[in-house]
Amino acid sequence: MSQQLPYGSWPSPLTARWASASSLRLDGAAFVGDEIWWGESLPDEAGRVAVMRRAIDGSVEAVLPAPWNARSRVHEYGGGAWTASDDGVLFFVDKSDQRIRRLRPGGEPEALTPEDGGTHYGGLRWQRGTLLAVRERERPGATPERHIVRIDGASSGAASDPVAAVSELAGGSDFVAQPALSPDGSHLAWVAWDHPDMPWDRTRIRVVDLDAPHVVRDVTSGTTAALQPEWSADGDLVLLDEPTGRWNLYRVDPASSVEPVAMSPADADTGGGLWVLGTRWYAPLDDGRVIAVRTHGSDQLVIIDREGGAIPLPFAATARLQIDDVRGDRALVSGTMPGATGLWVVDLDSGEAIAVRGGTPDVDEAWIPHARQVTTDGPHGPVHAFAYPPTNPGVSAPTDELPPYLVWVHGGPTSHVGGTADSKAAYFTSRGIGVLDVNYGGSTGYGRSYRERLKGQWGIVDVDDVAAAARGLAADGLADPGRLAIEGGSAGGWTVLAALVGTDVFGAGISRYGVGDARALAAETHDFEARYLDGLIGPLPEAEETYIERSPLSRPERFRVPLLLLQGDEDAVVPPAQAEAIRDALVAQDVPHAYVLYEGEGHGFRRTETIVHALESELAFLGQVFGFATPDVAPVELA
Repeated sequence: MSQQLPYGSWPSPLTARWASASSLRLDGAAFVGDEIWWGESLPDEAGRVAVMRRAIDGSVEAVLPAPWNARSRVHEYGGGAWTASDDGVLFFVDKSDQRIRRLRPGGEPEALTPEDGGTHYGGLRWQRGTLLAVRERERPGATPERHIVRIDGASSGAASDPVAAVSELAGGSDFVAQPALSPDGSHLAWVAWDHPDMPWDRTRIRVVDLDAPHVVRDVTSGTTAALQPEWSADGDLVLLDEPTGRWNLYRVDPASSVEPVAMSPADADTGGGLWVLGTRWYAPLDDGRVIAVRTHGSDQLVIIDREGGAIPLPFAATARLQIDDVRGDRALVSGTMPGATGLWVVDLDSGEAIAVRGGTPDVDEAWIPHARQVTTDGPHGPVHAFAYPPTNPGVSAPTDELPPYLVWVHGGPTSHVGGTADSKAAYFTSRGIGVLDVNYGGSTGYGRSYRERLKGQWGIVDVDDVAAAARGLAADGLADPGRLAIEGGSAGGWTVLAALVGTDVFGAGISRYGVGDARALAAETHDFEARYLDGLIGPLPEAEETYIERSPLSRPERFRVPLLLLQGDEDAVVPPAQAEAIRDALVAQDVPHAYVLYEGEGHGFRRTETIVHALESELAFLGQVFGFATPDVAPVELA
């Protein structure tokens, strides 16, 4: 028989350390010979990204040992920091100096690129015996220069002249990504875009004949956000494009003038925000089929046959799915299922999935909340969200009490959340605190028109949408309207702060490295996002007044409810000065708050001790503000 206790104070075995350990941060995977390799951020090693391997006998060991750290700084968000040849040679970018190194079996890492502190590599890809990469070079007084490059001699002996070992294959744009070599190695395809666009605004898929490098052809219109060029076994180019308003698969003969043809039209997205180099939403198979991720709210794994039919695979994971690699009738797929993140080998004929890393909740499923898809009418149109109710098999709540809810606002703002409760959600719901995860206007996963709802309206549409979703939950009698809190990181932190000064919906806020001053962000941020705000707010200097009006720090007198600020001291995307300015405004307004600055952390927390402390601080903060006991965590000192 369950005991009856107030919401928020339910005892739970799901600790913050459990939540940290269950929240795997995987960074790519590949079939290498008879083994499976993957990248993994290790919180117990300060977030170092190691490359691991699982042998055919099931044993697991590190390919890339400490202190090496496979992290790229291209675009600041990195990605694609390692790849491998079929014979077990690892190529990786080390965080410390951003050089590409080669690690042969039984050997030591050896540098393939020159020592140059202003040069970064990422998006590594081993194809047709060739090592491809995106190179980013900083230039004094100018924007960085980026190229698709080939590392010559990567598979042979040590490079005697590293400078000569790097050949430029493609450039001419502010940004380049996702290089792909044709089956015969004669043609290169890639994604290109220029300021002020972001890769979800307008891009081009470009193709060059490597024997005639001055002849470059665009195979997409340049008016849409085309993504991820790949080559089929018969030499056609496959890509993602959205002329209909949905990212779908297209096929084209790059040597012809014929427009790309849709392979399997759907009212769902195969594609998303290209924040991280190496992201892949599909993969062509040798037999002409394609395995792809389709998103409309939640993710679904599908096989697209040669006739354009889409066959769903019975796959448990429905969020953050990525196709990491394919070989024959098997695929490596990473993603999140209820209570666990994992990497699986998926049989493409039977649909059977075998976990390689993670992929299985290490607690009874009774502790994991089931998502309820919620759509609310907002002032700008429908607002999509997922609700996770308080869930604890040993406790029930008083019948006259409604639960507190924590409203999550994802970053980006061009990101997306799927309907799968991760370990952090379970940490709160098991204690009697509901979670509402909102895909506000601007999110991917619902088509271009939903994504572009935020154009010029950042700080308005996002705020209105999360407020509408929270009010809707309370109006349905599912949440206590007096105990609604809001939490978000980065762009989500902006929405937290803007909602606190612009609405009276929330009784508390938690901002992780959030933006408080849009004008300062535009002046200080890195090149990848240097013109992002042109589309979200407006171009400068014409929109100067709008930047000031929208910024939460322009309305400090509107801060009235308690606020928890969490920040990394090495954050290059949203510098600590933003959080410190918010803290100073809260002090001036005598608003209860706490500011925690984590040493050695950047944009997104990676260390176990940071993740645990931040999560426990959030719980303690909510208990102190909303009046429920949290005996298993230390209190937060509110100034």
